[in-house]
Amino acid sequence: MEKLYPKHLIGIEELSKEDILELVELAKSFKEVLEKPVKSVPTLKGKTVVNLFFEPSTRTRVSFEVAEKRLGCDVINFSASTSSLNKGESIKDTILNIEAMKIDAIVVRHSLVDLPRYISTFNSSAIINAGDGAHEHPTQALLDIFTMIENLGDLKGKVVLIAGDIKHSRVARSNIYALKKLGAKVRICGPKTLLPEDPYILGVDEVYTDMDKAIEGVDVINNLRIQLERQKKGLFPSIKEYNDFFGLTSERYERIKGNALIMHPGPMNRGVEIDSKVADSKDSVILPQVTNGVAMRMAILYKLLGGRG
Repeated sequence: MEKLYPKHLIGIEELSKEDILELVELAKSFKEVLEKPVKSVPTLKGKTVVNLFFEPSTRTRVSFEVAEKRLGCDVINFSASTSSLNKGESIKDTILNIEAMKIDAIVVRHSLVDLPRYISTFNSSAIINAGDGAHEHPTQALLDIFTMIENLGDLKGKVVLIAGDIKHSRVARSNIYALKKLGAKVRICGPKTLLPEDPYILGVDEVYTDMDKAIEGVDVINNLRIQLERQKKGLFPSIKEYNDFFGLTSERYERIKGNALIMHPGPMNRGVEIDSKVADSKDSVILPQVTNGVAMRMAILYKLLGGRG
């Protein structure tokens, strides 16, 4: 794994197919650990990881923290709201001061695109991107890929629909990059106002603005959270209309029941992008995604900080 190991995980775009599949195999072994009575394997005992989140996050931050502790790491959760950044200190100085405490890795989420890459240019610790602006969210894509492979096997030729706010979604970008590297056929669907100006530049195969057509013949539907603040900017008329035209409603689910995995990166807006009946259905792997997130983040930490594979 030349591109990922031994330093950073900045984005899926930089990984090879082999890198992704190696992490999936490693995540499988860590998931087996999570299913045992004793869920810890202290292979990274003595390593110190700082979780540096400048944006609100529950699922991703807690998932990383659980993964770190399962591996025996010392964990520091950094609160940007109570840090010296509020006193005028630059991000660079903050990072350099944290690194001076002899830490081994920094998990960073920030609204600025490419901030993790910038930090990696002056920092000797391993940097893991937990989401940078509307750019990438690589660990989410890797856990999504793990979940798909776990349920479908080889993804070559599989049809995956990503629906919702593609334009502003780092999850969509990372998923598209990963899926294309593994040979999947990727569709996207959403209102024109929530699609990139040139959607095909992302590498997708098909673009839809009609959800009823988009769900035909798919193997996976990955519904993205609609950021409700977009409505205030006039990017879609109303929540009800969004659900009617683009939501994964119970009626639409009846047409694909048993033929497609239902996924969502969370948090969900039930009744907006996905109905409760669909989210809780037998085809839904939304909660397994969360479990797989811990296993995949364990795999990433182990690969960056410990294992030689």
